[in-house]
Amino acid sequence: MDRKNINKKTKVLLFIVSSIFLVLVSRLAYMQLIETERFETLSKQNHMRLNPIIAPRGEIYDNHGVKIVGNQPVYTVSLVYLGLKNTDQVVNRVANILGMDPKVIMDKLEKQQLRLYQPVRLATNVPLETVTAIEEQRLDLPGVVIDVEPIRSYPFGSMLSHVLGYVQEIKQDQLKANQDKGYNLGDMYGQDGLENSFESVLRGEDGARQVEVDAQGRPVRDLGVKEPVPGNNLHLTIDTKLQQVAEQSLERQVLAMRRQGYEAKGGATVMIDVRTGAIRAMASYPTYNPSIWINGLSQAQWENLQKSGALPNRNLQLYPPASTFKMVLAAAGLDTGKITANWSISDPGHYVFGNKTFNDWDPRGHGRVDVRKAIAQSCDTFFWTLGHRLLGVETIGKYAHMFGLGEKTGIEIPGEPAGVVPTPEYKYKRNKAFLDAVYGPKFKAIEEKYKPLLANATDPAERERLEKAKQKEIQAVEKDRNQYTWDLNWQVYDTLNMSIGQGYNAYTPLQVANYIATIANGGTRWKPYLVEKITRPDGKVIQQFKPQKLGQVSIKPQDMKVIQEGMHMVTTVGTGAGVFRNFPVQVAGKSGTGEVAGHDNHAWFVAYGPFDNPEVAVATVIDYGGHGGSAAGPVCRDLLAAYFGVKSVPQQTGYSPE
Repeated sequence: MDRKNINKKTKVLLFIVSSIFLVLVSRLAYMQLIETERFETLSKQNHMRLNPIIAPRGEIYDNHGVKIVGNQPVYTVSLVYLGLKNTDQVVNRVANILGMDPKVIMDKLEKQQLRLYQPVRLATNVPLETVTAIEEQRLDLPGVVIDVEPIRSYPFGSMLSHVLGYVQEIKQDQLKANQDKGYNLGDMYGQDGLENSFESVLRGEDGARQVEVDAQGRPVRDLGVKEPVPGNNLHLTIDTKLQQVAEQSLERQVLAMRRQGYEAKGGATVMIDVRTGAIRAMASYPTYNPSIWINGLSQAQWENLQKSGALPNRNLQLYPPASTFKMVLAAAGLDTGKITANWSISDPGHYVFGNKTFNDWDPRGHGRVDVRKAIAQSCDTFFWTLGHRLLGVETIGKYAHMFGLGEKTGIEIPGEPAGVVPTPEYKYKRNKAFLDAVYGPKFKAIEEKYKPLLANATDPAERERLEKAKQKEIQAVEKDRNQYTWDLNWQVYDTLNMSIGQGYNAYTPLQVANYIATIANGGTRWKPYLVEKITRPDGKVIQQFKPQKLGQVSIKPQDMKVIQEGMHMVTTVGTGAGVFRNFPVQVAGKSGTGEVAGHDNHAWFVAYGPFDNPEVAVATVIDYGGHGGSAAGPVCRDLLAAYFGVKSVPQQTGYSPE
């Protein structure tokens, strides 16, 4: 190679080296002068962590200061994404230790959008042996963090679960709705009941610990701590002792009815202070322990929970009120002057309209019946006569609304329905929607069947034949549908059904309890409420809830007294006499047996006491539990016995089939 070629190649090499050097110097200058602040921040993030310190949620107490919901410290495991190439290996290792699917962990990281140095909670309430296993493999688990955090504890297990609700990791839609309130993925959030309704009250203010870490994400030293602030506390109107009696008695009666051969899928009971609207007990059965939600449920656990029937709060479910509705008819009849306290009929055990005969629950009849006796003996014939011949659907509905039926009570927990006070308009819309749902697809199928056939038919005669065939099929479906359209309109039997609490009547046990409380106190309708006050962690009251009047039933005191006397007779000589035989406190009540097509009857009983100076009212329903007196009555009696301090509860004898 000659000298000229060597010089040429040397110049090229020098140019390349110079270019590389120039690029490096330029990049270094850019990083040092232009991007100084950015890289300084990244450097700090790389060796410093701001670890959140989760604030304890506010605790929940009963009306005597007994703790119902508290907090306990547990180990949690989180993963901080460090941007390492071996993240998949770390995920697989920690998943194996925790007994989790690695894909679940990766999904959590991706939901966090793989943001550097942001912790993602993997597991809560981790056993000590698992924590030990992680520590033993610490060098192979960069970014895995163990913390101690507070989680919900329930000293009474499943007690009051449907009222309390539960907490669980915040869901994506909740996170989006609360993005301006400082929530992060993995934070706990109230999912139902009071935990949900009072989320902003119960939620504390998280603290933080600034920690220096090494390249593996392991803490080296603390640099400063901001202490968390616990959430505020709720003090309920619930009495824990009454609540325990309610739940035990309800479970006992549901299981007893099952042993007798009834479906008895569950039940609900609620006790309310008739003077204020304060709820003293609210139980739903079956129930569940709210702690099961903390770590999240597997698909199998979720399905089992659904099958058990434990999820819904039956106090907020709709039922036909059956004969407990009859006091509405009595109030309407007396107040409008259609009947008086002494007005009576002779009951032959049935009611005849046209060529139809409707049999009373007791076909032997009840003899001469006035309004008091009609309530006491739950005489269907009396209320059919009153509802159909004297009142009518509009008047019955007016007085039902006056007592708060068909309207939300405003209770603090979510999910309360308004219920249904039947009207001709309601029936038309309901049945029309049903017919459209059944026959709409049939008409559509005919259209879809003939559309391509007609489109491809070029011969006029063929098109005419197809059109005739199409119309014939349409007319056949219309004929089938039209045999049901008469039932779009209100019929006499609808009024008869409405008069005894059947048909389209649909109310919650809470609504029924408040309606009975309104009768008991002489006509004042209070708003039922569960929360008495809110206090700060130091005990200072920051909000006190007072009784709230919703309305006043405009019925003359002497007429209300007649209804009350009829209900008192229920427990002395009527359909509930066996339940309250020898009960030392004079109470008033009403039984009810709600018919359900294809199922056993819903069993109802309502009561209040003392009769002469009412303090509390109770409503109980047993789903598909049989007869009101024998199935639901004992629960009301047990609750009233607990409230009044009755030591010896009488035996359950002499029940009426109503």
